[in-house]
Amino acid sequence: MPRGTKHKTRVYKNVSKQKKKLEAALSLKEMVQNWLQAQLEDPITKILMKGSNLTVIQLETLLIDVLAENVAQKHIKYDEKATFRRRSVKITRGAFNRTLSQAKNNIRSSMYTILLLGYLGVLNHDSLIHYQEVSSALQSYIKGVKQLAESSNEVDGLDKQAQIVNLLREELEKLLK
Repeated sequence: MPRGTKHKTRVYKNVSKQKKKLEAALSLKEMVQNWLQAQLEDPITKILMKGSNLTVIQLETLLIDVLAENVAQKHIKYDEKATFRRRSVKITRGAFNRTLSQAKNNIRSSMYTILLLGYLGVLNHDSLIHYQEVSSALQSYIKGVKQLAESSNEVDGLDKQAQIVNLLREELEKLLK
């Protein structure tokens, strides 16, 4: 083997491995961002966000933290998670973690409010039935959309899905008033 060929081969292999890692990271970022976009553009998510005490950015950050690893099927460091946000503006790990902390605090605060009201007897069984109905309606929607997607052609499926979403939106708005 000519002198230096072994070194060139090793360098080529290292560059090739780094290129593959970069391509995988880009496709992972795109995959997570596409998944996030679908979740945040979901009509039911939009309805529920109107009454939520989370901002869209907080929800996006929380989804990245909690569910991105499930999408990626591997552990993801916070530096990388910070790059998954849909905005093209680069954020630091610290900013990502602050937003994540705010989201978790808002959720914790909501849970304490529910626990406090339950403890004081403000939330009686009758008032909880209302929210159970809303939860059931959401579960029915999810089942219906999945069945529709599996059984319909694309055009008919989209029309039916739009009808179901509109009906559910109207029903949710009535139930949540």
